[in-house]
Amino acid sequence: MRKTFLLQPFLPGDTIALADLFAQSIEELTADDYTEGQRIAWASAAADGEAFAERLGGMVTLVVRAEGEYAGFASLKDNATIDMLYVHPDFAGQGVGSTLVDALEKLAKARGAGSLTVDASDTAEEFFERRGYVPQLRNTVPREDEWLANTTMKKDL
Repeated sequence: MRKTFLLQPFLPGDTIALADLFAQSIEELTADDYTEGQRIAWASAAADGEAFAERLGGMVTLVVRAEGEYAGFASLKDNATIDMLYVHPDFAGQGVGSTLVDALEKLAKARGAGSLTVDASDTAEEFFERRGYVPQLRNTVPREDEWLANTTMKKDL
């Protein structure tokens, strides 16, 4: 039986902890798929705390806390795209990501969305495939002086 995790909305006071979670998730969970340089460039997206807070606050961002720790977060952009999904390495594989995506899918559907897309990292692609997302397009995205590959995936709700 999957654990039940409680969701809460993103608050500005969560920014520092979520930026740290973002960096740890990238560093530890994507090492098999991306080089060190790529991971550093990717994690730099949270280096400016104010800009990171604006990004999270500009979308519907849900946070999971478990055992007093930040376990993960996910963001829904324009009711059409899962923009961010990050799970702390200590909570990977425990259902945090599924809890977050379930909530975003239900929210998007309740708001009238017929489908959702996600630009899934190579690390997350299998997770999204298991949830019914279908690959649509392969991408290369510039970050700093690196290029990162991901796959645009879509699921009908």
